[in-house]
Formats: sequence, structure tokens, C-alpha cells
Amino acid sequence: MQRLLLITLGFSIAAALAEAGDLNARTSPGPFRVSGQQAAKQTEAVALPLKPGSVRFGVIGDSGTGDRAQYDVAEEMLRIQRFTQFNFVIMLGDNLYGGSSPSDYLDKFERPYKPLLDAGVKFYASLGNHDNSNEISYAPFHMGGNRYYTFTQGTAQFFVLDSNYMDGGQLGWLAQELQKSAAPWKIGYFHHPLFSAGKKHGGNLDLRAALEPLFEKFGVQVVLSGHDHIYERTKPLGGTVYFILGNSGQLRPHGLAPDAQEAAGYDVDLCFMVAEIAGDSFYFQTISRGGGIIDSGVIPRNPRGDSGTR
Repeated sequence: MQRLLLITLGFSIAAALAEAGDLNARTSPGPFRVSGQQAAKQTEAVALPLKPGSVRFGVIGDSGTGDRAQYDVAEEMLRIQRFTQFNFVIMLGDNLYGGSSPSDYLDKFERPYKPLLDAGVKFYASLGNHDNSNEISYAPFHMGGNRYYTFTQGTAQFFVLDSNYMDGGQLGWLAQELQKSAAPWKIGYFHHPLFSAGKKHGGNLDLRAALEPLFEKFGVQVVLSGHDHIYERTKPLGGTVYFILGNSGQLRPHGLAPDAQEAAGYDVDLCFMVAEIAGDSFYFQTISRGGGIIDSGVIPRNPRGDSGTR
């Protein structure tokens, strides 16, 4: 079924929240579902708080096809970047489908995102199951030759994992890095989702058993993954909101199954996300390649109740 969070287009997040009331204190009975046609082009409605000193970034997953659809998403990202001035993008894996020759890097990364790269936007990649491990040494992916790594932007620390090989060494490193982190915001991202209503793959139970206790213990507020070629946002689970954004280059139409843990889902077009961390709030808007806002909301630093705007 086509699924999409229903919001009032044309309002900023702040205005929508004021109209809807305190939604973080309520429990949603399930995701809101409307047709893809209702996500009309509303690029001008992308109005995060844009507070001075905030952390702003884009999110893409399963992007590296080199197809026209990937270029469409990249063009919309550029329009949004010019308005929001996000200065980096996190990549959720499957960055290069079909090979890792020089022409693959050119056609599936450097060309589609050239205007963003020229504007100084940096990309921080994670590895997907279709990626060559040599990508860790590709300088524009900023992986520093590592399968897993961490970096900090303002008040947020990002923990980038290799979900293809979740061995003891990586788990030990993650536990150590989370324990010593003093960042107010802790954000994890990697390719394979712990929770997913995707019909093709679904959540990875082994990864969930290994990672979820660490995320809950150390207060990781947001986790983002790809792999299923759909968009999904869960309700807060153990204090963490999980996103899937695996449709920035490929789409699995009508690929979502019903799921009581889901707060929002979309499976009828490609999309990307723009996010802003300001103080104790994580603002996000998920945007289709045509400019429609398909999901939008605010996650508090301790996301125990339902989050988002509707």
C-alpha cells in the first residue's frame, strides 16, 4: 500500500507543530497513508528553523545507480541545499552499484553531485552490500581508509558502521566510542536496518540483537539505514528513532508491509532527507525527487514518545 505521512504542505515545521499541538507526548495508532499524488511540489515549504550555529546535513541511501533517477534526486538536493545551506551529506551504503572502476565513481557520484561538491558539501559514506571495500580509500567519501569510523559536527557525534561484517572488533570499538562520547546528540548510520517493514529484506535480527542494547544503553537518539528501497520512520523504540532511506537511487514500488512500529512510510518515489540539529531538537524533512515533502517532524533529545508532525 502506498504510505505517506500526511502533513499540511506550505507550513514550516514550527507552524505545523503549533497547529498540531504537542505530538511528542501522544502515541500514534499507526502511519498516515495518502497517495503519492498528494505530495505536490512544495520546495518552498522546506523551512527548518535554520538557527545560527545549528548542524545541517542531507541523507541519501542506495543512491549509486548512475541512472536518470539518481540525477533527479541530486538536482532537488541542490535546490534544497541552496536554501538550507546544509554542508555535509551522510550516505547509507550501496554508493556504487555494478562496479568500482574510475567510470563508476565518475558517473555514479562525481557527476550527479558535482554542484554540491563544488559548493563545498562533504560526503561521509558507509558501506553497503553492493559496495567494494576499496571505497574506504576514496577521498571524497571521507572514510579515512576505515570500514567504521566516527566524526563530530557541532553538538552531534556520528557513528558510522559496516553492517556487512559486524564482528567483535567493531562491536568493541563501538561500545568504547559510545561510552567515552560526551556529545549531546549521538547518531548512528549503516546499511542494513535493524527494524524494517520492507517486504524484500525486513529488519536484520542478528544486527538488532548486537546493536540495539548499545544504542539504548548509551542514548543514541537517531539511527539511519538503507538496503530496503523505501522510506520508513519508526516510533521511538527504546529511546531511538530508526529511519530507513534506501530509495535515493532505486525504488521498490509498494514495497512496505503493515507494521505497528511504523510512524511514517513512503514507497512510491525516490527521496532524500534534510536534517537540522538545534539545541535539544532534531528537525527533519524528507523530500521526494519532485520536491514533495513526504515526512516532516521534530525529535527531542530524549525521544520516548511519538515524534513527528502530521
